[in-house]
Order: sequence, then C-alpha cells, then structure tokens
Amino acid sequence: MSLIYFLVQQTMFFSIPLLIVALGGMFSERSGVINIALEGIMVMGAFAGILFINVVQVFIPGQPVLLLAILVSMFAGIAVSLLHAYASINLKANQIISGTAINMLAPAVAIYIARMIRTVQQIPFKNEFRIDKVPLLGDIPVLGPLLFKNTYITTYLGFLILALSVVILYKTRFGLRLRACGEHPQAADSAGINVYAMRYAGVMISGALAGLGGLVFVIPTSTQFNAEVSGYGFLALAVLIFGQWKPGRILAAAFFFGLMKAISSSYSGIEFMRTIPIPSYVYKMIPYIATLVVLAFSSKFSQAPRAAGIPYDKGRR
Repeated sequence: MSLIYFLVQQTMFFSIPLLIVALGGMFSERSGVINIALEGIMVMGAFAGILFINVVQVFIPGQPVLLLAILVSMFAGIAVSLLHAYASINLKANQIISGTAINMLAPAVAIYIARMIRTVQQIPFKNEFRIDKVPLLGDIPVLGPLLFKNTYITTYLGFLILALSVVILYKTRFGLRLRACGEHPQAADSAGINVYAMRYAGVMISGALAGLGGLVFVIPTSTQFNAEVSGYGFLALAVLIFGQWKPGRILAAAFFFGLMKAISSSYSGIEFMRTIPIPSYVYKMIPYIATLVVLAFSSKFSQAPRAAGIPYDKGRR
C-alpha cells in the first residue's frame, strides 16, 4: 500500500503542472491561436517566481511567499505571452515560428539575467512549502495519505483551475465567445464579438497558466532553478492534443503522462523495477516514448478548433 501512496504522490507532482499548462494551451487554441511557446513561457514564469522566492524568502518564510510567487509567475507568463499575441494577432505572423522563437529566447534571457544577478545561472531556494498533513483531512482512511499528506498547495490550486476552466469555457458568455472565435471568427465578428480582443484574452490566460505551471513544476521537484523545465511545455502540448482540447480529457491525459514521468523519475525507489536489469536511460525515455505512441494512435482522431493557427483578417470574409 505504501508503494501506491508513493506513486500517487509522485504522479501528482508531475501531473498538476502538466494539467495547468495544458489548460492554458486550451484557452489559447480555443480562441484560435496556437501557442507553441508554452515551454518558453514556463521557463520565464519559473524564473520569475523562483527569483522572487530567493530574494523574499528571508523576510517572508513559509506559504505566504509561495502564494506571492504564484502571482509573480503568472504576471511574468502574461508578459511573455503578449509578445506571442502581438506577433500572431496584430502582425499575423506564423504562430508556430513566433512560439518557437519565444522557446529559444526564454532560456537565454533567464540565464543572462541570472548570471547578471548571481554570476551563475542556478537560482537556489529553500523548499519549505511541503505540507506534511492537512489537518483533519489527512486522517481520512486511504484518501488522507493519498491526497492530504506530503503535498503542496499547488496541487489543490491545479484542481481549482480545472473546475474554473470547465465553468468559464462552458457556462459563461466569455467561454462561448472564445470558442466561437476559435471555430468561426467571421461569424463571431458578424455577431458583434471583438475577435482580436478575445484572442488576446485567450493567449493571456494561456500565458498566466503556463507561467504558473513553470513554478508548480519546479517547487516539488527541485531546490534550484536552472533555466529549464525538462520539456514540460511540449509534453503539455501532447496532453492538450490527447485531451482533445476538453478539460475533462486533459485531466485524464495529464495523469497518464504524469504517471509515466513519475515512473521514469522514481523507478529506483520501486523495488521490483530497481532489480530489473534495464539501463537507467531507458526509464528516463518512458514519458517521451509514451508521448510518441499515444499521439501516433490518437492524432488521426484529433479535432482541433477549426480556426486555430489561422490569422484573422477583419477585412476578409
């Protein structure tokens, strides 16, 4: 039973950032803008959040500094996403190229600023954010050890974002308009919807969640930031495609890939896997092999928003 608890907790650590970032990508693509820049935005969000923790943690210890860092990471993500939004919406640039440029630029900027401030690119922080046990809830049989022990507030934040995403996308006027802009922007425009504004909103939400996802990835898995997020932005894109741009399916996909990542990272703590004579690099390849296999079988059934990746020109019909 302890093995199950261990795997579930490790899966949570890896699944929640995937869930948050993939939901961010969903909002962008539902508005009609493909956001390949999720990886770069994650890097900048994690960089801003960890740098904030590094500076402020001396004065504000504990969970409050993490909550403030979450806001910092989200604002950093929004700032970077505005570059992608401007290039994609106003300049009508190729969205893949714009996103790729940000992915290449973000780590370089993070390393440059870190070396200017600290002379080295690593930014350390003291991880004092783990919650040993949530009062009362941690005593619940089975569910307590699974969900309410050795956890982080970011885990619950991920589920909150999932619930809000479902409500916003399917139960609000904003969500209806956002989906309309991603499916048929000309029809949305004729109905009086500002397609440009909606697409900006979708990309900015994507940036906020991707920036947050970068911080959420680093906090449980490391004690320093090294200008990389292990390809999680690209894995989040795979989760988004496998999840068919729908929150419920994205949740299932995030947990599947999170489990693969947990196995690849924690196999040495699982006795029967440790005894199998398989090289360690094979285990580390598991998440990426799983990504290729899943996408190979599921991509032909993918139904992306019809206008995703197509620049909108108000003068054309």
